[in-house]
Amino acid sequence: MDHMLHGCAVVGQSGGPTAAINATLAGVIRGAYNAEEIDTLYGMRNGIEGLLKESLIDLTARFTAEDGSLDTESLEDLIHTPAAALGSCRKKLPDPHTDTEFYETLIAIFRKLNIRYFFYIGGNDSMDTVAKLTEYLKTSDYEMRAVGIPKTIDNDLAGTDHTPGFGSAAKYIATTLQEIVRDCAVYTVPAVTIVEIMGRDAGWLTASAALPAYLGGYGPDYVYLPEVPFSMNGFFQDLRRAMTKKPNVVVAVSEGIRFSDGKYVGEGTQSGSADVFGHKYLGGTGKALELAVKKELGCKVRSVELNLPQRCAAHCASLCDLSESAEAGQAGVEATVIGATGVMVSILRAPEHGSSRSYSVYYETSEIAGIANKVRSVPPEFINDKGNMVTDECLAYIRPLIQGEPRIRCKNGIPVHIVL
Repeated sequence: MDHMLHGCAVVGQSGGPTAAINATLAGVIRGAYNAEEIDTLYGMRNGIEGLLKESLIDLTARFTAEDGSLDTESLEDLIHTPAAALGSCRKKLPDPHTDTEFYETLIAIFRKLNIRYFFYIGGNDSMDTVAKLTEYLKTSDYEMRAVGIPKTIDNDLAGTDHTPGFGSAAKYIATTLQEIVRDCAVYTVPAVTIVEIMGRDAGWLTASAALPAYLGGYGPDYVYLPEVPFSMNGFFQDLRRAMTKKPNVVVAVSEGIRFSDGKYVGEGTQSGSADVFGHKYLGGTGKALELAVKKELGCKVRSVELNLPQRCAAHCASLCDLSESAEAGQAGVEATVIGATGVMVSILRAPEHGSSRSYSVYYETSEIAGIANKVRSVPPEFINDKGNMVTDECLAYIRPLIQGEPRIRCKNGIPVHIVL
């Protein structure tokens, strides 16, 4: 154990929100409340951008009851509130070796508030923030520790078995696809339904669309992931083959599917703009395929874009996901107060409990420099030889992550959400 570092802490949320990101925040709040090394936990409003403006909320005061105990009811409401309660941002930090002025501005804020612990909840780009701050701190005389806590529905972070937020998104997608398949089966008129699912570089979310059939229900006929070059002719052949067996065909496609030349399938329907990290804004893949299928097959075609509900459908959250998200947040606090810095919390699946029927995890930390800006794709063994469906091995991996239904407090028939 390193020496005790006493002071305050700050936590932020960054990148795209999820149905479980506030569960991670709740875990950080609980961990900070229990840590004698931390006097006050501040929350950054809108991530690092809010910190630079000193736009902060005293989370210790907000979640402490009148008798001094932890306000567990408010904490439970926070867990079941979707999206980022503190607000989010997408800000790329400058090179710590060349823009020292930027980092000295941060250090001045940390000194002013005696902040010694920095927690950042997010995905690949957020881990880049922690990595750069950690790198600069190596040259600073101000002692503090920085830890990244994973969050992304894309499940594409390296260094962890899976990411908080993915299980709930996968549960929503699997549930919605089964409902869409049942709806489409009502009529005998030949038709194709194309469901577009989030996922720029990794197809984990689209893979989860195949869960219902694996679990004994009804799922799409085909799934197409960005890991496999997309062939329009092969796509048409798949549809024709399926339509010889039944009139209604449902397929799930990742928004990021590309042709063999690297061009996005939906590129003609997109704006071409990108975020500060250089990621193109996607969407329109389903519509592009709808137009192509209508022209080629001449049948009824509709495209459905699941869009935002994939990341904010707290009413369909996975209890497993919410529990692990909260535990990951608390694990981040517990690791850093005993000396961890420049790391990300990793969720690891216990090897002796690898099956979906006897599933358990444990938490460790991994060096963040080896994680930031890396993408963990769906491995080849999780995709069938034709590239139009995932394997049972893939679905067995996802299955335990969607288990359990949380008890959500409702008022007047709708869930209670907390606003900070």
